[in-house]
Amino acid sequence: MPRKANAPLPNPMFGEPVFNEAGAPTPDPTTFRTQHDKKSDDQLYNQVQKLLTKDTVNFNPSRGKPGDLYPLASALGAQGAADVRAIQNAGKIIFHAVGDTGAAYLTKLVNEVTVADHLANDFHSSANADRPAFLFHLGDIVYSFGESQYYYDQFYESFRNYPVPIFAIPGNHDSFVIPNTKPADTPLTTFSRNFCAATPGVTKEAGSLHRTAMTQPGVYFTLDAPFVRVLGLFSNALEDPGLISSQKGQKMKWPGVPDVQLAYLTAQLQNIKAQNYTGAILIAVHHPPFSYAPPSNAGGAGGTHGGTAPMLAEIDAICKAQGVYPHAFLSGHAHNYQRYTRKVTLAGKHYTVPFVVSGDGGYNVKALVQGRAGVTPPDPVRGAQVDYLDANLSGLGGGLTIDNFDHTDYGYLRITADPKQLHIEFHPVSSKGPQPGVDTVIVDLASHTVVSK
Repeated sequence: MPRKANAPLPNPMFGEPVFNEAGAPTPDPTTFRTQHDKKSDDQLYNQVQKLLTKDTVNFNPSRGKPGDLYPLASALGAQGAADVRAIQNAGKIIFHAVGDTGAAYLTKLVNEVTVADHLANDFHSSANADRPAFLFHLGDIVYSFGESQYYYDQFYESFRNYPVPIFAIPGNHDSFVIPNTKPADTPLTTFSRNFCAATPGVTKEAGSLHRTAMTQPGVYFTLDAPFVRVLGLFSNALEDPGLISSQKGQKMKWPGVPDVQLAYLTAQLQNIKAQNYTGAILIAVHHPPFSYAPPSNAGGAGGTHGGTAPMLAEIDAICKAQGVYPHAFLSGHAHNYQRYTRKVTLAGKHYTVPFVVSGDGGYNVKALVQGRAGVTPPDPVRGAQVDYLDANLSGLGGGLTIDNFDHTDYGYLRITADPKQLHIEFHPVSSKGPQPGVDTVIVDLASHTVVSK
């Protein structure tokens, strides 16, 4: 018997996680269940604009110890061990990543749903060995401020046909607290109920749909899967900058932000070194370390969101202390696609590391540059040196290029890791005609260098 809307199934009915609706794909939604009002949403956003530059949020430490791993198999239930063996037997893992998928207004819903449909179609049209094992969401799931009543429209309904787990780190729109919000209704409380539950179960946000809550240990965690570890960091609630700590030793200090992620990242890198881990290492964080802006003498300005040098400096410092650096960084927040290569020197070894921004999952694609005083600089030349974007506060950096970008199309990442290489592909999703070409970067894991781009 069908459930009534807003009547969640009791948790005991599910001994196993459920990721999509059974049967044939259902039609795309054409309206919101909970109506959004563009005018009132804009008014609220304008009212809190100044707070978005100073109001950080506290959060609970992740369950377990800083060095603990969250195995992919544990998220899959009883089928997990068999699924992981199948991935190992295939000799590779494939997964999706995307950021900024929400749709605050009905007119934007088509963009989010189109991306979600492409993600689901990519799964179903792939051969078994090439099917993505999960989606890693890079934050900003629900606009504007992670309200519980909008999860159904912007997450559960849009991804109702996506058949594998969706892990997530919160974005600033999933965590910023509107004034006078009750403690039980804070965005991180809602996020944690849907992504950091102790056991799978259908939440009230899912309404009449069947996807169960994820069981991540917290808003920051390490997903341990065959051939890859994804270290997900929470970069807090400001529009800019991104923060993973209180930044006690830096010029700007944010006492409302706990420092627990510094110990977490240290412990995770220590594990990688002690275990001589040879798989791909990814750091995922919502706010991008790099986001394009033209040179200061070119006039104009960068896009809506810039890079976050102090946050990268903290990550760099921990990597330097432990002698371990990730093979790639994944971010969202800037509402477009950008791909950089950074030269890094660590313990006398020279690495080339992709920094990939995928913040075009459906919310709003934004241009790389904006006009100022009547001047709008041209787009960067692909492959251009943009060292000026790297403040290099740690001294690890030694050159930065912007290799590719797309600020016209929505899209998502399809990532493959095997024992030797990491492939990161950007798949554009165009609403204006044929799909543009896929952008790919390949990293050799042993040498820690980009071998094709």
